[in-house]
Amino acid sequence: MTRKAGFPAVVDADTRVLILGSLPGEASLAVRQYYGNPRNAFWRLMEGVLGAPLVPLPYDDRLKALLSHGVGLWDVIAEARRPGSLDAAIRDPAANDLVALIETLPALRLVAFNGGTAAKLGGRLIGERVPTIALPSSSPAHAARTFEQKAEAWSALKTPLS
Repeated sequence: MTRKAGFPAVVDADTRVLILGSLPGEASLAVRQYYGNPRNAFWRLMEGVLGAPLVPLPYDDRLKALLSHGVGLWDVIAEARRPGSLDAAIRDPAANDLVALIETLPALRLVAFNGGTAAKLGGRLIGERVPTIALPSSSPAHAARTFEQKAEAWSALKTPLS
């Protein structure tokens, strides 16, 4: 089984909230886009957080909109073996250097983990360097909560962005 690798970090010096996923799924890897699966609720959730339309925008404009609101993206895992897209199938993960990235973000107020796997692995790497929050996964595979319940939890990102 070949190793799957994620994408570069999308951040700048004004990043106040860094959202960390685990590792992009098959649909995202195929289109080379963060949260590229149209069934993933990430972009809709962030529309609610930012109060700005994201879903209708081309991908590059979505990323620019996130950055303009102080939001950055990356993944906890740089690469791993994984058949399919489920986090439970991740084997032999190699972590991104989260500490090094955090040290380059002078405005950073919060690291938000998108899902339990990201929170579990990323929390150990980051430790107490910056406040963190674990959010319910935006993945369509995480059906334990409704979109509305996820949106309520994700609304916690509004405060550090204001």
